[in-house]
Amino acid sequence: MTRKVGVIGLGNVGSAVAQQIITNGYTDDIVLIDENVDKVSADALDFEDAMENLPTHTNIIVNDYAALKDADVIISALGKIKLSDNPNGDRFAELPFNREQVTKVAEKIKESGFNGVIIAITNPVDVITSIYQKVTGLPKKHVIGTGTLLDSARMKRAVAKGLDIDPRSVSGYNLGEHGNSQFTAWSTVKVFDTPIEQLAKERDLDLDQINEDARVGGYYVMRGKHYTNYGVAAAAVRLAIVVLSDARQVLPVSNYREDYGTYLSYPAVVGRDGIIEQIQLKLTSEELDKLQKSAEYIKEKVEQSN
Repeated sequence: MTRKVGVIGLGNVGSAVAQQIITNGYTDDIVLIDENVDKVSADALDFEDAMENLPTHTNIIVNDYAALKDADVIISALGKIKLSDNPNGDRFAELPFNREQVTKVAEKIKESGFNGVIIAITNPVDVITSIYQKVTGLPKKHVIGTGTLLDSARMKRAVAKGLDIDPRSVSGYNLGEHGNSQFTAWSTVKVFDTPIEQLAKERDLDLDQINEDARVGGYYVMRGKHYTNYGVAAAAVRLAIVVLSDARQVLPVSNYREDYGTYLSYPAVVGRDGIIEQIQLKLTSEELDKLQKSAEYIKEKVEQSN
């Protein structure tokens, strides 16, 4: 079966996504779409020049929405904002522009007849994921945001540094909005099969400082190079591969939760059919309160975007 992935928006994030997919041979066909024709055409040619030195071949299609009809996955990486326009790192500063662009793109996706899975990176991702679902009319389980998959990775990176281990040895989740109201659910975090809160006492770890290190990681990257791309691109590609391979992996992605009435990040089983199953964590009362407040904040922003 031929695998096909679409990437919409070939800026710093979208080009990193496409590069990972093509370099690793994750798909047979890739559709690259961007309103900047010169940029997307140059990227396509650059990827073709790379092909001779890669172990796999990928067919590249440029700026053809009709080619998305039989795509398995579409990754939305569109967005445009300058650091000077958003000095506080507020993801909602991106909403006015991105809402307009995403609505147009979603209408074109719908016209193409696409019936696969949409993965949204575009910020503010929980609201944008909701817009994609509403405009395309796709089932909620087929429209997913990268959500706190990146925030959870940042948390694991910070915990791992404190313990001098690989971040893949840390389990646990950040939940809620991919934004200021997200939080680390410490009750879910384990290392060495030991709850992190117990380990922190034994090894004199400051979880508040670790949480802060994880929270500001994105801002630090933004200040250094004026955009973030590799971390979120890796999260989006991982999510796409989980869908393509029907891996049925539990990931903290932005998915629609009926119990909260909105898209937010909460672990779910992800596979070929999108969200296969939603799981229920045993959170503390404090964590449940934080999650409820995060959900209310997202719902407020969704209502404002309508």
